[in-house]
Amino acid sequence: MISSPDAPAANAFTLTLSCPDRPGIVHAVSASLVAAEGNITESAQFGSPETGSFFMRVDFTSPRSYEQVHTELAATASAFAMSWELHRAGRRTRTLIMASKSGRCLNDLLFRQRAGTLPIDIPAIVSNHRELEPLADFYGVPFHHIPVAPDTKDQAEDRLRALMAELDIELVVLARYMQILSNDLCRDLSGRAINIHHSFLPSFKGARPYHQAHARGVKLIGATAHYVTSDLDEGPIIEQEVIRVDHARSAAQLAALGSDVEGRALSKAVQWHAEHRVLLDGRRTIVFS
Repeated sequence: MISSPDAPAANAFTLTLSCPDRPGIVHAVSASLVAAEGNITESAQFGSPETGSFFMRVDFTSPRSYEQVHTELAATASAFAMSWELHRAGRRTRTLIMASKSGRCLNDLLFRQRAGTLPIDIPAIVSNHRELEPLADFYGVPFHHIPVAPDTKDQAEDRLRALMAELDIELVVLARYMQILSNDLCRDLSGRAINIHHSFLPSFKGARPYHQAHARGVKLIGATAHYVTSDLDEGPIIEQEVIRVDHARSAAQLAALGSDVEGRALSKAVQWHAEHRVLLDGRRTIVFS
């Protein structure tokens, strides 16, 4: 059907929600969207038998304003005790990237963002070293050097908080940032900070993990992207990547392959978060990819 030239333009939205599972949720949400003149373009749902929770993500269009659609959904959300968010589709997530000396993951994110495949804006890069400043300059992203020492960690995190507030940061990505965040900062960033690490953990901790893995003759290497929590490298997992290797690979080759895998896993996690495809279910995630 061809729309009338006088018909109002459709606005695109994404609705995400979670609530205790019970009959009638999908029907009630659909009815609210109909009342808001909504047209569903994508929908996914999941009921968790372990936690008894229901999760849903809906893309839809409507000629109504954001405020009108939000009001239409509010009564249903209240009736079902939902934790919910309504997003304007296409709005890019303001993302701060933190890295130390390795630039592989940082470059991957910057390249994908510039190519238009990551729906994020990157107003700043933060590092505790200066090695990556030329990379930031190449992409035209402001670089902030915030050094960290045991006796200045609190002040460094205060500077980071101030920068995040100034730039209205919504997501923090630790792209091989080799500093442990304080428990207080982890709590402040709950559900909006993503980290990447190799998947050898809990084996091969500490320095040169790929060299340790090579010495043990590993046959699989991979990477895990997860939300940051005060439990080091144990936050809810968003994405994992893995590839096979054999005895012919050197330790340096393992490290290079691992860096590539880390970049892919991290970029997927960032994309899915920015597209509102990741919902928390206790210590794990529901990912509507």
